[in-house]
Amino acid sequence: MNNMVRSFPKLAANVSSDISKKYEVWWRIQEAVKMLNTLQSNAQTIQKIRKERNSLSHLNIPNMVKYAERAGISLDDIDSLNVIHVSGTKGKGSTCAFTESILRQYGYSTGFFSSPHLVEVRERFRINGSPLSRDKFAHYFWDVYHKLEASKHQHNGAMPAYFAFCTIMAFHVFLQEKIDVAIVEVGIGGQYDSTNLIRKPVVCGVASLGLDHTSILGNTIEKIAWHKSGIFKSGVPAFTAPQVSPALQVIRERAEEIGSPLHKVLPLQDLNFQGRKLEIGIEGSMQMVNAALAMQLSKTWIENRERNARIEDTGEMENGVQSSIPNAKESSPCIPECEPFAVTENMHQGLAMCSWAGRNQSIKKQRLTYYLDGAHTFESIQQCVEWFKTASAKEAKTIRGKVVKVIVFNTTGDRDPSVLIAPLTDCQFDLVAFCPNIAFSNRNTLGKRGDLTNNTVTTESQHARCLLNKEFWIKVHQSRTAGAEFSDDVPSGTSKRTLQNGNANGQTNGSNKRLKVDHNDDDISQTEDQKSLKSSNGVSLDLGNGESKSVINGESEDPLFHNISCEQATCDSRSIHSHDTDVISQVFPSIFDALKWATQGRDQLVNDDIKLDLNDIPEDLRDPAHIQVLVTGSLHLVGGVLRAVGPDYNS
Repeated sequence: MNNMVRSFPKLAANVSSDISKKYEVWWRIQEAVKMLNTLQSNAQTIQKIRKERNSLSHLNIPNMVKYAERAGISLDDIDSLNVIHVSGTKGKGSTCAFTESILRQYGYSTGFFSSPHLVEVRERFRINGSPLSRDKFAHYFWDVYHKLEASKHQHNGAMPAYFAFCTIMAFHVFLQEKIDVAIVEVGIGGQYDSTNLIRKPVVCGVASLGLDHTSILGNTIEKIAWHKSGIFKSGVPAFTAPQVSPALQVIRERAEEIGSPLHKVLPLQDLNFQGRKLEIGIEGSMQMVNAALAMQLSKTWIENRERNARIEDTGEMENGVQSSIPNAKESSPCIPECEPFAVTENMHQGLAMCSWAGRNQSIKKQRLTYYLDGAHTFESIQQCVEWFKTASAKEAKTIRGKVVKVIVFNTTGDRDPSVLIAPLTDCQFDLVAFCPNIAFSNRNTLGKRGDLTNNTVTTESQHARCLLNKEFWIKVHQSRTAGAEFSDDVPSGTSKRTLQNGNANGQTNGSNKRLKVDHNDDDISQTEDQKSLKSSNGVSLDLGNGESKSVINGESEDPLFHNISCEQATCDSRSIHSHDTDVISQVFPSIFDALKWATQGRDQLVNDDIKLDLNDIPEDLRDPAHIQVLVTGSLHLVGGVLRAVGPDYNS
């Protein structure tokens, strides 16, 4: 007993020291995230680029080189990282995740830079498959920040924007961690993206293309392809996923112009799995395409690594990159396909063991399943619908009793909501919830974190977007229910073009009464329909006493709603529901509120002491045997949901 008493002070001191260290780490990372949020984010950058019409885009890479040098990083340093550089519209993150997983199975130490993050900013920097630890994030952040801060007075006070800073920090992290390979996902586009200061990647890849970020990259698939293939480098092998013919033509022309030997990847099923069953760790049919590209990128990187090792051992030099890669100077009318190859056990395991949160992800709870997919283009929404229909139907067969299907939806940026909503109505949801990428409303302050903050997006503009999303949903649902074409909100004259091309110019057409957006001069004008939005919907507007600060940190700000007033944009979730359709829909001020309603309060992680009002939900939909909740339309929305339903997500 006396020994225990004597040892207690020492034990107490150790516990106190441990708590003190943890608090210090917590404080340092909070300060780091707060400081990072003071930098100009991509949202602001996008607005600036849109207004300047890309007149200064060509300066982005030279500026990035300067920032890197100020942080003590040379281009030679970046070249030493053995980079795999990947662009694309949809699937580039998953492609990178598969590639990283495969190379890790081979025993290589990996670094993976991606965007956006879902819950914590440190997710953008992965070492050997795991997000950078909190203490290392804080350490490396301040390393880079202090160097840039100390030198800014010699550079007219210039500091990099949010994404540019993260890019510089990623290279610093990878150099300090002494990784074998860096897998770098492009942010937006490619040609002028901050990641394109990479001079000598080992291999480049282009994932599936579609129309997204059209106000920056252009409103045709050809313009998009031009930007995406801007990451190609002379003499560096490049591979593309299957693309539509106009995109392939541009990609081929750019590869020839730059001098990059280009190949199309083979379908995954054409490879020799040597009797093994094909297993992919990420669900969804599109992942077959992403995995095929990842296999070729990994194979090429490994062959390059082994070739360099032979050169070091023998002292012999080899000409060219691979015998299977055609001479980059040769011009051919079509892009050659890769040769089939045997899939190794490490490749097979890399595909099977890969995980990538927020993409075709299911979270099962008591009498409740969340289906999460950050789809935000027409093609990816189509895949999401296919995945959800299949997975939810399979689950429903195992459940005795009523199954209620709910969707929580939001979309941001210059994306036309009608393009994304139309395919989703095929899922026949019982309840529909719209909410901004705001984690918590003012009354729900618990758990707010700086990682989810984006001060450049106003609460008003986000709520305005939700109201319009709801209007589009009602119109599309009514027209489908009636067996008619879209109404004037989604004109029949543009529906086919819109659904095939993903909305080329940010509007449905000139007859669209709800939104009149002219990207030539960025004039956002409101029509009478918009001005009467409050009265026509019977919306009671009450934001409370100020804006929420817990806004999910995004890569782009919605350009459509800057001129919509707070009065038009506010939402009282109790008064916004549709009486004129058989689908009950509501707009909520936050993700927390939307999830509480969608789950009917059965998820304790999204519940509070405020009584849940379910009076607007029909009796036959209340307290079902099981609830299936699809969350889609925005990766930032998915991130907010992950934060709410699983607080230990990154623990």
